[in-house]
Amino acid sequence: MLDLKRSPAADIRKIEKLKAISAQCRKNVLRMVRAGGHGHLGGAFSCIDIITALYYHAMNVDADHPEMEDRDRFILSAGHKCMAQYAVLAEKGFFPKEILDTYGKLHSRIPGHPDMHKLPGIEANTGALGHGLSIACGMALGIKQEKKSSRVFVLLGDGELAEGSNWEAAAVAAHYQLDNLIAFVDHNGLQISGKVKDIMNMTPIDERFKSFGWAVKNIDGNNMEEIVSVLDSLPVEPGKPTMIVAHTVKAKGLSFGENKVSYHFWSPSDEELEKAEKEIEERLERQKNIAEMSVREW
Repeated sequence: MLDLKRSPAADIRKIEKLKAISAQCRKNVLRMVRAGGHGHLGGAFSCIDIITALYYHAMNVDADHPEMEDRDRFILSAGHKCMAQYAVLAEKGFFPKEILDTYGKLHSRIPGHPDMHKLPGIEANTGALGHGLSIACGMALGIKQEKKSSRVFVLLGDGELAEGSNWEAAAVAAHYQLDNLIAFVDHNGLQISGKVKDIMNMTPIDERFKSFGWAVKNIDGNNMEEIVSVLDSLPVEPGKPTMIVAHTVKAKGLSFGENKVSYHFWSPSDEELEKAEKEIEERLERQKNIAEMSVREW
């Protein structure tokens, strides 16, 4: 974890700016919920801090040239959390924000699962759970064989770890020493049917991946300092793929929805949505003020 007492001023400013961007991206998610009347808000809010840090801090990407050859890749294996990726891509400038208002509409370019043929910045069609890690392994292996420096990041949900293809991919990644592959598990402990541990308990996740030959780190996946710190430490072990078990909270940032399975897929009333928008807007303004103060103070 970053020691903020010792971190240079630039690190502090960076962290606070990333927090402000993440707050804005949560607002972007609510914009889509309003447009479509529903959405997988719980998972989107639990992983959005990670996706923000990837696009704004760690990955080599260019919104103006989304297919540049030396780019880093991001695969959202838990495709139903796509509102988080759409929110960050829009904020980053991959597409106009007005497209967010088409969520849930026929022929929208931002459907309920990512579609690489409809939107720049989407590297693979995902949402059939358990497939993303296999796709990421193939990309990482190809990059290795071509002796390129690009990295592949993939985000999985803890609920999809019961799919066997994940463990085939885990074995392949270790066998081919894919240290250009970095996986996150959004470990919020809840899936649509209830608690993950009651439906198919895959804990301890870290020990399982270690046994497959991965380098593993545990972090608070809603703590921007910890996310940035682990991203700055990559590769964790040369010659090994990295698994980052990100302990998160379902619907993080929405006080009345946090850690509640009912917010996995949310169809709010007008009153609930207005309450959520007010709370998120207030959080955004507070974080913007903090970010601005960090610049002035340093």
